[in-house]
Amino acid sequence: MRSIHKVVATIHYLSEEMAKVRSFFPGAVFVQVDPRDTETLLQELTDADVALVSGDLDDRFLGNNQLKWIHCDHAGLAKSARPALFERGILLSGAAGRSSPVLAEHTIYFMLAACYHTRELINAQDSHHWGVPGQNTWRGLYGRTAGLVGMGNNGKMLAERLHAMGMQLISWDRAYQDGFDYVEQLISSESDALENLVSRSDFICLNLALTDHTYHLFDRVMFTHVKPGAVLVNMSRGALVDTAALMEALDQGILSCAGLDVFEEEPLPAEHPLWNYKNVYITPHVTPQVPDRTGKCIEILEENVRRYLAGHPLLNQVAPEDVYHIHL
Repeated sequence: MRSIHKVVATIHYLSEEMAKVRSFFPGAVFVQVDPRDTETLLQELTDADVALVSGDLDDRFLGNNQLKWIHCDHAGLAKSARPALFERGILLSGAAGRSSPVLAEHTIYFMLAACYHTRELINAQDSHHWGVPGQNTWRGLYGRTAGLVGMGNNGKMLAERLHAMGMQLISWDRAYQDGFDYVEQLISSESDALENLVSRSDFICLNLALTDHTYHLFDRVMFTHVKPGAVLVNMSRGALVDTAALMEALDQGILSCAGLDVFEEEPLPAEHPLWNYKNVYITPHVTPQVPDRTGKCIEILEENVRRYLAGHPLLNQVAPEDVYHIHL
């Protein structure tokens, strides 16, 4: 059985929420430090077992200390998954899943905008014009095929909702997912699995973490396999997609539409050509909140404390294959 003697936290919640977090570590010294106070942080980390980090991991946490577990209080850990962690045997976990329901909704928002031609309809409304050319050929989501690239927290939430809407689902992930009998599983170890998915999907929904293996996963070669007229939705990380290849796919009609919340360069520069595409819907890397996101973060942390002490794998535990060297 593991033990925890000292916790250093840079997270900052309301007082009653912090009191709950402290209660997860009975008998341990619990020190809350302002992340801007580097001198105090380095001093307190020296003999700490656990660090609860408000943002991304930085070099201060990899200095002269004996940390065994670092928990980052946010979802995307591409900037925190560093080789030095694994070399030192430090566990790293995050808060992925805290916003999965609304991230799934956001994906569906893009999908509906594409098949209901929202931009054309709003333009027609603004000009007091009844009807839009080609409207009799439009098709909704029902009965069409969605390819889910990644079946983590967000992919699972999305699968449940799209299944309820009557869509056909296929998925691609590095591990088989139990409990989704209505989804045809395509395992990533099969060399042609992703090409198989994109060639059959009317909607391609990206739900992957950014790693060395997923950087520019959708490049010019991958787009040659995409079903003509498909819609691409990226709610994960911008660098999963080669932006130049994406624009070429839109120009060539390989993609009929794209819904993008994330970009290789953020904020997206005002002069970037993506702004000018009439068949691209853009949101600025922002999704409406769940009712109690902090509460969900605390639930994840509580479960991970239990798992850590029991020696079990953590929720959202990062593995060596999750490292994103390109960013480092």
